[in-house]
Amino acid sequence: MTIAIPEKYATQAVPRYTSYPTAPHFHDGIDEATYRGWLAELDPAKPISLYLHVPFCKQMCWYCGCNMKLSAQYQPIADYVALLKREIHLLADALPGRLSISHIHWGGGTPNTLSPEDFRAIVDTVKERFTILDDAEHAVECDPRSLTDALIATMGELGITRASFGVQEFDAKVQAAINRIQPFEMVEHAVKGLRSVGVERINFDLIYGLPYQTVETLRRSIELTKELAPDRIALFGYAHVPWRAKNQRMIPDTSLPAPEERAAQAEMAEAALTAAGYRAIGLDHFALPHDSLALAAEAGTLHRNFQGYTDDDAETLLSVGTTGIGYTPSGYIQNIPDTRAWSRAVEAGHLPVEKGVAISEEDALRGRVITRLMCDNTVDTAAIGAEFGRPADWCGPELAKMDAFAEDGLLVREGSRITLTPLGERLVRIVAASFDTYLQTQAAKHSAAV
Repeated sequence: MTIAIPEKYATQAVPRYTSYPTAPHFHDGIDEATYRGWLAELDPAKPISLYLHVPFCKQMCWYCGCNMKLSAQYQPIADYVALLKREIHLLADALPGRLSISHIHWGGGTPNTLSPEDFRAIVDTVKERFTILDDAEHAVECDPRSLTDALIATMGELGITRASFGVQEFDAKVQAAINRIQPFEMVEHAVKGLRSVGVERINFDLIYGLPYQTVETLRRSIELTKELAPDRIALFGYAHVPWRAKNQRMIPDTSLPAPEERAAQAEMAEAALTAAGYRAIGLDHFALPHDSLALAAEAGTLHRNFQGYTDDDAETLLSVGTTGIGYTPSGYIQNIPDTRAWSRAVEAGHLPVEKGVAISEEDALRGRVITRLMCDNTVDTAAIGAEFGRPADWCGPELAKMDAFAEDGLLVREGSRITLTPLGERLVRIVAASFDTYLQTQAAKHSAAV
């Protein structure tokens, strides 16, 4: 079924809401001392999540918007590993006790630029200072172009449970345009290698709206993806932000699909994935019915963080490495993004916090509404307001906006209950943005909602 996107919404730019408040509102008033205070308040009985950031890549991908650093030699990576282990110790020292970990996620950059020995050394350091629960998920983002058989074997030995691959597109012309050449056979070798050592849960990232991409090239990529049967698929719209990611200036604006073509790609991909047995999860994720993400969506316990949709329900995420974002019940922090400045801070014995934002009660309330909309496509604002001691009409102006969205066919409102239509599910970020009190004063640019 074709879903026509009203022109006034087609190119509207809004946040992705992987946090609330969103990252552009982090500020340097949140420093190391503030963060140490938040860490000291944590309940040692509650499991936490851990994010490990490895910023290095062997080659620049033109589409990438991540904080990464090219490294032709291994020595800078080895130096980084030594300091990453030091930061793990500094972080553990600031905690009120030995904490348990329910989820570990390696991001980047490219975590598999690490040697097997250094990868193991980091895991050993984590195990030295934390208790990794027996049923913990341990996930690693991988680049098949540089994933060696030796590291695959090490991941199996260390009990890695999930690997995620940035496939994006299998079409050769599109791959050349984004400077990421990885034939199907290369990805297939990596996936089969990981499964052979016990890393059985596999994620793929696919992107629509890439240069020279068409509905047919993306359809073929999905057919090839089905052959490898990943458990989860993230289907992202390419965010063209060359004012922020300078490498994206290598992609000519004229090579990008028009908004209507971009929407057609997204619609086709969603239909093809659901026909293949994947369940649509939130805005842009898909999972096979047995996967924990699909089970969380079915149970109404889906969450959202800087890795996207997740079944991780830990209220604290500790982050180590450059640019890593973490959070506690009190607020968000982000580490220093510059590798040299981050190194100096860690060498001096400091937690390398650059900025962050405290979460007020109002933020927590609005963040809950935004998260449930993003995760469930429905929300009862009065029920959530009652949890915070607010009257049923606490968001009267926002509900008036919902009535305008209802007239455009985005949702149905029954009192305080908002339920998105199929069109509204496609535009959920725009609906959620109505509850964002920061957005009207925000100067930062965001990607298009479709």
